[in-house]
Amino acid sequence: MEASMAKLHAWLSEAGFNADEKQFMEAYAKAHEKYRLIRYGELQEVTNAVWVAETLCNLGFKVEADDPRMRAALNVFFKDYVDSLESRQFAKELLGKAKENYKLGLISNFTYAPVVHCSLRKLGLSRFFNVVLVSGDCGWRKPHSNIFTNILKRLQVEAQETIYIGDCPSEDIKGARQAGMRTVFVQSQFYSISDLQASKEKPDFVMKDLEEIYRNFSKIVKC
Repeated sequence: MEASMAKLHAWLSEAGFNADEKQFMEAYAKAHEKYRLIRYGELQEVTNAVWVAETLCNLGFKVEADDPRMRAALNVFFKDYVDSLESRQFAKELLGKAKENYKLGLISNFTYAPVVHCSLRKLGLSRFFNVVLVSGDCGWRKPHSNIFTNILKRLQVEAQETIYIGDCPSEDIKGARQAGMRTVFVQSQFYSISDLQASKEKPDFVMKDLEEIYRNFSKIVKC
């Protein structure tokens, strides 16, 4: 993050927004926190361009969030992140198996949608999905019901015939269950089975990794 922030500041300076680095970082932190409260408190997504533009405005520049330079700056900011990504073991095997007979959708809480689409292409995963819905485009974050309703409508399926796989007890399992979907919790580097137990959420299945889902796929879809 520190390196990416430095690259963001350097690119913006070259683009004509030549602000002191320390002042930029302080203004950015304030704008980020302002919108973080909205994003996590009200579950309304706000794209990075909004708070980068606001940061610059607070430093005396005049720029709107839809300025093409904001998008270019964010592409620079997220480049190292995208380059660092690797797909989880059995991701392609599981998606390939599911794709044989079912529609596949992906919901992502991410502020800048192009990063998700770029990442899926980089990892060779985009070809598996019928619909990819990113909160940065939708305007709502999981677990808000709107984002789940939106993807069900795009996939043209009913909630009760849908199985949702996710790793976050509050955003994924809670949100999908409230939308009426069956749920599968899968442990990740971010959330453990202990985190699930602490959350009190009750998914239909609990799996330690994607390989276990792959091995039990027939059982899960027939439940």
